[in-house]
Parts: sequence; C-alpha cells; structure tokens
Amino acid sequence: MKPKYTLAFKQQAVKKALSRSEGVTLRAIAEQLGVGYSTLEQWIRLSHAQQLDLSIDSTEEESSPMTPERKPQQWSLQERLEMVIACGSLDEEAISQRCREQGLYPHHVAQWKADFANGISENNTASSKSELKQLRHENKSLKRELNRKEKALAETAALLVLQKKVHAIWGTDEGNSP
Repeated sequence: MKPKYTLAFKQQAVKKALSRSEGVTLRAIAEQLGVGYSTLEQWIRLSHAQQLDLSIDSTEEESSPMTPERKPQQWSLQERLEMVIACGSLDEEAISQRCREQGLYPHHVAQWKADFANGISENNTASSKSELKQLRHENKSLKRELNRKEKALAETAALLVLQKKVHAIWGTDEGNSP
C-alpha cells in the first residue's frame, strides 16, 4: 500500500530539494525524508508544471513538521485517548472535521473509545503480539512437519506402485521356488 503524503509535506519536500546545497543529491534528500527517489522527482516535475503550488505560509511551514501522515495504528495510547476526549463533546460534523485534519476517520475514534471502555491497553497489545508471534512459529513448524510427512507418504506410495509393477512383470519369487 502506497503511503499518502499531505500537500504541505510534498510542498516542503520540493522546496527542500530545490534549495539544496551543492554536493547534496536528490537521493540523499529523498532518503532523509523517507520517500522514494522517483516520488520526489515526480513532485518536482509537478511543481515545474505548476500542478503543485509551492506557496506555503511561513507560519504553516514552522508548525507542521515534515512527516507523512500516520496510520491510525501508529498512534500511541496517549494520543488516542486525547483524540477520544477531544471528540467527546463534539457533534458528528465537528468530529468528522477534526478527524479529517488528523488524517483519521470517525470510526477510528469510535473504535478507540470502545477499546478504552473494554480496558484494552498497551500490555494487552504487547501480549497479543507475542502470542501472535508464538502462533506463527507454531504454525510454521506444523507446516514443515506436514510437508515432511506428505513427502514420506508419497515416497511409500511410489515404492508400492513399483513393487506391484515388478511383480506383474517378473512374477513373485515365492511361486517359482523348487
């Protein structure tokens, strides 16, 4: 899934790339920003074609750090709680507006509220992560064992088929004994 970047982030990235000092490559700037080199080049092409407006207020530039939008799963419990509290007294339209500003959907806030009501914490998520890791390991070992047993069964079946063919062609030794 491609990460989505805010317009402000794109604008700041292009400004940084265009105002770089000599000896600093676009690749270095792209790595520093955490975006792909070709993505940064595309943003620069868009800005040259006037499809990416580079006019940002200096106050906006200072207040918004150059980071891409975060996924809801990347929010800390403290940030989630603050968002739930902030949206607690708002109506649906105001919640939607606030969520858009933060790069969220209202259902994320509703889910976080339900999680807090049910007592889900970082300890629970950490234990569920370790449990998930353990289950994955167990699943992998069971698949390996199943694969080994399937190979052994296939080999045994092949030997039985060959044995039947040998008996059909040359007959059995037991019938030809004196």
